Amino acid sequence: MHIYLLAVNALGLIIMHYDKYLAKNNMWRIPEKTLLGIALVGGSVGCILGMYSARHKTRKPKFTIGLPVILAIQLLILNYI
Repeated sequence: MHIYLLAVNALGLIIMHYDKYLAKNNMWRIPEKTLLGIALVGGSVGCILGMYSARHKTRKPKFTIGLPVILAIQLLILNYI
C-alpha cells in the first residue's frame, strides 16, 4: 500500500508539471478529468504539490477547492479504516 501511494503521488506531481509544460508550449493537454482522477485514486497530495510548485491550475476552483476536499475525504476514510 505504501509503494502504491508513493507511486500515485509521484505520478500526480509529475503529471501536473507535465501539463503545465504542455500548456506553455501550446500543445495537446491532459484532460482535467484525468488530473482529478489521479487525485481520486490516492494521488491528491502529489497533485496538490504539483499544482502549487508548477503554479498550474491555481485559479480554477475545481482544483484549488476540489483537490483539498478530495484529500480531506481520503484522510477521513483512512482514519476510519
